[in-house]
Amino acid sequence: MALAVKLSENLVNEAKRFGEVYSRSTPKQLEYWIRIGKIAEENPDLSYHFIKDILLAKTEVQDNEVTPYSFD
Repeated sequence: MALAVKLSENLVNEAKRFGEVYSRSTPKQLEYWIRIGKIAEENPDLSYHFIKDILLAKTEVQDNEVTPYSFD
């Protein structure tokens, strides 16, 4: 369900700049920040980089882009 939300012009402009760098639309950049922020609030001991790596790993598993690790 889509919902209209008022955001500050500064936040939207910053999201636009970051979105251009990471090839995301402004709304997708805002969604990304919200997702990261929610995870960080729920897990205050995790760093941003660790959260990002977990999300990347989760996507790789979903896309079957992983190989089993062998303890030889």
